[in-house]
Amino acid sequence: MAAARHSTLDFMLGATADCNAVLKALQPVFQEQGMTETVHNWEDHGYLATYIKKNGSFANLRIHPHGLVLVDLQSYNDHTKGREETDQLLNKVEERMKELFHGNLKRIKRLPAILRGGVIDRYWPTADGRLVEYDIDEVVYDEDSPFQNIKILHSKQFGNILILSGDVNLAESDLAYTRAIMGSGKEDYTGKEVLILGGGDGGILYEIVKLKPKMVTMVLIEDCIPVLKRYAKEGRMFDYVINDLTAVPISTSPEEDSTWEFLRLILDLSMKVLKQDGKYFTQGNCINLTDALTLYEEQLSRLYCPVEFSKEIVCVPSYMELWVFYTIWKKQTEV
Repeated sequence: MAAARHSTLDFMLGATADCNAVLKALQPVFQEQGMTETVHNWEDHGYLATYIKKNGSFANLRIHPHGLVLVDLQSYNDHTKGREETDQLLNKVEERMKELFHGNLKRIKRLPAILRGGVIDRYWPTADGRLVEYDIDEVVYDEDSPFQNIKILHSKQFGNILILSGDVNLAESDLAYTRAIMGSGKEDYTGKEVLILGGGDGGILYEIVKLKPKMVTMVLIEDCIPVLKRYAKEGRMFDYVINDLTAVPISTSPEEDSTWEFLRLILDLSMKVLKQDGKYFTQGNCINLTDALTLYEEQLSRLYCPVEFSKEIVCVPSYMELWVFYTIWKKQTEV
């Protein structure tokens, strides 16, 4: 199935625009392509001209009086000839605008084409809402489990990437993530009891068994809350608890209070099974989400026992952003 190819070309003029003059100058460029024109005039709000070709391709020309001119071109020809035709059209629009305004163009911006509706989805958002295009060249796996959609996509740069319900989790390139959530090489796991919550990609377990712990317990395929409650009741204690369940919630609105309560419940239960001198490791979130990180740190002051914490900022390659990791421990009481 051919993908829709969406190309853009933006112009910012150095002054207000004569909308009618811009329209008349660019009309021949589209008409030469055999495109049918429809023009909408909003008087003081500029023009919108649409151009439609018989093969289904179309272009929108939006002219704003304050000096912004936008060209959007969508085509369904993903073959080389179709891409060349699109580039030629955009080149002609750019040349005509340069002729019309000489040196009065403050900025010309042409973005790489966005491919929509293809077999391979290359576009995934960062935690703080920026759109990233990955160099995906293969869908390795794509199925719905009873709990979520599971995708494994292959990136030429990052290797296989695990994506759960639209959220980029981890890639083969991301050893930095695994090391950070284990304490960045500063901990001695020899002979220790370790509890992993989540960690479905297997990276933490793979790395931690190399460090000769006494026992690693991984809660992966069941709800961790009843498991933690059972361990607390049994008096089972761990030297390390590694929480790799989910990122700190992004939303900070009041209606999300229940999410923070859920997060705090897991923290409280984890503290109950953590030895007095033990450590709790978890990911936080993207460094740009300062409000969410601040709210998370506030939760730490509301646990059943007093705790202290430190944090580390790490670049996770496939996330294309800096990520915050937390180390939390029980505050030592004075004797």
